[in-house]
Amino acid sequence: MRFGKLLPLIGSLFALYIIWGSTYFAIAVGVKSWPPFMMAGVRFLAAGSLLLAVLLATGHKLPALRPLLNAALIGVLLLAVGNGFVTVAEHQNVPSGIAAVMVATVPLFTLIFSRFFGIQTRKIEWLGIAIGLAGIVLLNSGGNLNGNPWGALLILIGSLSWAFGSVYGSRIELPTGMMAGAIEMLAAGIVLMVASLVTGEKLTAMPDLSGFLAVGYLAVFGSLIAINAYMYLIRNVTPAVATSYAYVNPVVAVLLGTSFGGENLSPTEWLALGIIIFAVVLVTLGKYFSPGKPVVEPCPVEK
Repeated sequence: MRFGKLLPLIGSLFALYIIWGSTYFAIAVGVKSWPPFMMAGVRFLAAGSLLLAVLLATGHKLPALRPLLNAALIGVLLLAVGNGFVTVAEHQNVPSGIAAVMVATVPLFTLIFSRFFGIQTRKIEWLGIAIGLAGIVLLNSGGNLNGNPWGALLILIGSLSWAFGSVYGSRIELPTGMMAGAIEMLAAGIVLMVASLVTGEKLTAMPDLSGFLAVGYLAVFGSLIAINAYMYLIRNVTPAVATSYAYVNPVVAVLLGTSFGGENLSPTEWLALGIIIFAVVLVTLGKYFSPGKPVVEPCPVEK
């Protein structure tokens, strides 16, 4: 591979592995001085507005109504519910590393929802799902989540919403290129700000410097840069490489949380982390471990 192609690949993988892995810690820092829905709403409104402004300024046009509404729906499922509920859970003192471990189960749920849409599933992938679910039970059996069932439920609902949105989004018409991401972030930001208003969130004091820096980092690096990096990868590498962030992010988040956030994981939680990552590896790389049987089609009969 030429250096000109290798450099963007390395940069994109770094963005997904490190930046997306670090967003859990950034959220934990931000919710110390921001209400959760408001913080997530500001993050996505800022990122979506900036991206849309750049796209319009460079000659892109707004999409037709149907793909625009589809993108808005996906934005609500993935970002407003998927990411928003994680933000609320971390505000309720769920450690950022534990939140990342729970979110790592998204590929497992994605596989289950894919089955509902008629996509075939291998036995090794079902094995990965079973192992992953066992890891979730173990993670909730003691330690940080045992005393915070609502936080665990919020992250589980968010993960299910992200997984369903990912599968459904691949079956509907969406705007092309980065316009889809801009619409998704704007829609999520609006819904999250409405949720903030409905739940009565208020800023009792101006967020401190670390709170503003956390939101800025999440908007610029976690949303704009990382999302575009993911879009680059899915166009230029295999799906297994593009989705490999799912079992790297929890490790990065746990290391940051334990090193800088004062978080502690029990031996049971470390074991659950290993089990869930192993399950995600099975699901993500299952088709390489156990390739499906080739389909032999009959030759057409000449008339």
